[in-house]
Amino acid sequence: MTTPYAEAVLDFRRRKDEHFSSGRGPVAPEAFHGLSYFAPDPRWAFRAMLERLPASEAAHFTLETNTGDPRVMDRYGTLTLPLPGGPHTLSVFVPAGEDQPQRVFIPFRDATSGQETYGAGRYLDAPVSARSEGGDLLIEVDFNMAYQPYCAYGDGWTCPLPPGENWIAQPIPAGEKLPGQD
Repeated sequence: MTTPYAEAVLDFRRRKDEHFSSGRGPVAPEAFHGLSYFAPDPRWAFRAMLERLPASEAAHFTLETNTGDPRVMDRYGTLTLPLPGGPHTLSVFVPAGEDQPQRVFIPFRDATSGQETYGAGRYLDAPVSARSEGGDLLIEVDFNMAYQPYCAYGDGWTCPLPPGENWIAQPIPAGEKLPGQD
């Protein structure tokens, strides 16, 4: 029996596969045979309070990319997640100049990178679920929604690389996997 949580994750994945198969993704429709995923697991979903960086530290941050063309974003803050191997703090980013984001960008690498997932890392677009009266942001970090950058599927894409602080030593067996890893 599938839980409502698993059904929601599977529905999201179905819609992503439909998007790719329609030719709107990085793979030609005739070459697309579906994406591969880890099974949905709610143990990889967290709510975390964003620790905003002081304005002096939250300025523009240059993320390296696979092509060498830098991607400038704002380093917006950090999240500390209670991962099974112990807490890990990740930097989160927003488009330059955005001060009221609806979601944050979290590029990361983990022990599955280069094995079951893209070697350069994966991404999360984590929604802001609440704002406190003091302006604190509660972020929904669900690794089941982790996805591979378009550069994982072919050349011609510029993809930001996770900074060192977003390298997680343990495996995160959630989200999208390399093609054929089912």
